[in-house]
Amino acid sequence: MRQEYDYVIVGAGSAGCVLANRLSAKPDLKVLVLEAGEPMQGLYHKAPAAFPKLFKGPYDWAFSTEPQALLGGRVLYWPRGKGLGGSSGINAMIAIRGNPRDYDDWRQPGWSFAEVLPYFKKLETHPLGPSEYHGDRGPLHVEVRKYTNPLSLAFVEAAAQWGLEHNHDFNGPRQEGVGLFHVSQRNGARHSAATAYLLPALPRPNLDAQTGARAHRILFEGAKATGVEYRHQGQLWRVRASRGVIVSSGAVQSPQLLMLCGIGPADSLKSLGIEVRLDLPVGQNLWDHLALPVIWHCKAPVSLDKAENLANTLRYLLTQSGPFVSNVAEAGAFVRTRPQAPAPDLQYHFGPAFFSNHGFDREEGYFFTIGPTLIAPQSRGFIGLKSADPEAAPLIEPRYLKEPQDLEVLRIGMEWAREIAAQKAFDPYRGQPHHRQAEVKSPVEMAAYIRQYAQTLYHPAGTCSMGQVVDEHLKVYGTENLYVVDASVMPGVVRGNTNIPTLMVAERAADLLLGV
Repeated sequence: MRQEYDYVIVGAGSAGCVLANRLSAKPDLKVLVLEAGEPMQGLYHKAPAAFPKLFKGPYDWAFSTEPQALLGGRVLYWPRGKGLGGSSGINAMIAIRGNPRDYDDWRQPGWSFAEVLPYFKKLETHPLGPSEYHGDRGPLHVEVRKYTNPLSLAFVEAAAQWGLEHNHDFNGPRQEGVGLFHVSQRNGARHSAATAYLLPALPRPNLDAQTGARAHRILFEGAKATGVEYRHQGQLWRVRASRGVIVSSGAVQSPQLLMLCGIGPADSLKSLGIEVRLDLPVGQNLWDHLALPVIWHCKAPVSLDKAENLANTLRYLLTQSGPFVSNVAEAGAFVRTRPQAPAPDLQYHFGPAFFSNHGFDREEGYFFTIGPTLIAPQSRGFIGLKSADPEAAPLIEPRYLKEPQDLEVLRIGMEWAREIAAQKAFDPYRGQPHHRQAEVKSPVEMAAYIRQYAQTLYHPAGTCSMGQVVDEHLKVYGTENLYVVDASVMPGVVRGNTNIPTLMVAERAADLLLGV
């Protein structure tokens, strides 16, 4: 490894992998990416259906929130990917861009939907491309999944019977409707940002990736970021960056690193004895998607609840087909709970299995789960510091349901989930409602159910927002050569799963840095 590079990227998650590839494609640029975790490998990483088994394992930071006052005081578990590929290595692989209005509402120069659509197309190889909406030459492979459970097909038909229009491509001309999710897979295996972007680029002589490297602080000369101090194998090391330090550590840890360096809310930093370099709202504007498991018994033995057996394991190992190709959340829908809503505010995730508490809760039998998900939350929280120790976990305060409208959207979502489950298409499969919700009927009882069982859908963002912490070129205000590139820069909600939008942000950031 060199002692000086042109760019040092802190974090080899979804955004960091894109940047490492695109910047190092220019042979005269020397690029280093620092990653605290290690390369992800093994069947659980490769086989899509196994993603819940990665939670609280070696590839997961396994964060926890502060007790949530409006969720009965519960402390919520927040998985975050740790290793090459970041959260793209442990997620459910759903390929959603969000709603075009999301990007227009950011009101940031260069980031309207018309301006970012070329980057969405650039990043993917999609079976529907090339077309107005899709590309066919990008690093990330998106598939129309090779396996779909019959329960997921029943959900799509039931939602159509309930009144939703079929939608065969949520990333096409319209987002609303019901259909099967497309997934970031290649030939039935997870296609993470590391597999798509980083690993193919590593043979380049001008690109280095250092794993097991925990960033401690950014080095400065005046307002100019000049390098990074990090711990590797028990020792502190310093590396210089002549053109820029790019923080791509995600919506939780990017703000943490900035605050450790004195960039953040002045009063909070002073209270921890951190010298204030810049008083900026770092860590503020945290938003996340809250999901609710609504579960039924399945009277036919077709769900994924007992799919983990020797026959299916061998089938996947030999042919990469069968139930292990499932990403569990196989189907979904986007709807508006209010006619006057400017875009969908509710997303459904359908899983042909018992899925609650991130897959940790298991019950004997066969089930299916409909998960209404809040995708236009009004509530905002923050990321803070618990201490000045760079290896301490940050403070995570989402303030879920702080705005009453969020609770009402989820309540309507639960009500509609029941109506969808009651449709004729589910007649061959629908058993009794799970005992948790069997007696939940009134709005007050639904609200109590939501407070007891709602969980994160793993989409935190907004904590280093454009227009507040970084400019439209993603440079931190008041600094030189310091950039943030990941989901934390998204100033407003994205109505849908956030991995593909994060890749888009990094694709555009690479062009901005290269002056394209």
